Amino acid sequence: MGMRSLAAIGGLVLSAGILFDAFETIILPRRVTRYFRLTRLFFRYTWRPWRALAARMRPGRLRESFLSYFGPLSLLQLFQVWTVGLIVAFALLHWAAGSALNAGAAPPSFVTDLYLSGTTFFTLGIGDVTPRSGLARLITVVESGTGFGVLAIVIAYLPVLYSAFSRREVNITLMDARAGSPPTAAAILRRHAQSSDAGELRAYLHEWETWSSELMESHLSYPVLCFFRSQHNNQSWLAALAALLDTCALLMAYTAGRLRWQAQLTFAISRHALVDLAQVVFSPPLESVEDRLPQETLERLKAMIAEAGLAVAGAAQDESLSQLRRMYEPYLYGLSRGFLMPLPPWSLAPDRVDNWERSAWQEPSRLARRLKRKKASRDLDPE
Repeated sequence: MGMRSLAAIGGLVLSAGILFDAFETIILPRRVTRYFRLTRLFFRYTWRPWRALAARMRPGRLRESFLSYFGPLSLLQLFQVWTVGLIVAFALLHWAAGSALNAGAAPPSFVTDLYLSGTTFFTLGIGDVTPRSGLARLITVVESGTGFGVLAIVIAYLPVLYSAFSRREVNITLMDARAGSPPTAAAILRRHAQSSDAGELRAYLHEWETWSSELMESHLSYPVLCFFRSQHNNQSWLAALAALLDTCALLMAYTAGRLRWQAQLTFAISRHALVDLAQVVFSPPLESVEDRLPQETLERLKAMIAEAGLAVAGAAQDESLSQLRRMYEPYLYGLSRGFLMPLPPWSLAPDRVDNWERSAWQEPSRLARRLKRKKASRDLDPE
């Protein structure tokens, strides 16, 4: 088999592989669990060095800002990989067909094939290099249609992606007033207890049951959304899912009636989303070294449930809570480590300031604080 035959086979395989990968990534509305996949390998081997650099940074705004760039940038880079791959694939086909091109006085070469492939893919229509044979014309027409179709699909893909991201973030933002910043199970129980209506909490859990199902559907279809960070550093889709599962586990272990039934439904779909997302991004479950729920915190939560007027099943249900936690916490730890998203605790101080209570305009800037310290030092040492 000659070199041109190998080039033809390589071009066909490369173009077919990229087009099928783009079809699975953009058009196919279901998850793909196959290990060998161009998009999955691309995100895995670009995320690892990015995550390694972020892990060396101190947790805070700078690291979160650095991590927030990965999702959009990697998406653009993926489109570039597809584009370059298709241009090279069709250039190989032109070269395998004998480089039958009209390129002026200079004899055509593989560089000329690449140039024609690039101008054809982007439908530039410059015309300084043209196909000469029937096979070369066929390859040019097919590439022109392929390039136009790929670019159109990519343009249509971005609004769908950001629409799913926006729907996810709306509920996470609404969680700020009801669950705190970061969201915790204790804040959800304490703030809903103020209404003295268990139906309010039941309706809230029902809304998050719908959110969890939408999260699973959108993020399994478009796993790149997992890399998109939330607007605030102390919020994330993983933190929201953790607070929701913590709350449902508490209600399932220590309450009864309709509220417990709704907590079971929300817990089921939330855990389903968590486990499937861990599978699609190849994030295995991990055991945590530290316990997220110390005994004293658990006792305060149980007292909070009792004060809210909810039926408490008794201390014997502590083991039931432990079993429920083992069903989802290892997956939380795995995703938290994989995406560098911190998990919220079960409880925070009641007087902790939430995001909606803060304002950058009401806080002194770093420069103002530095000048204030210098002025204070001059007052103490006038010389």
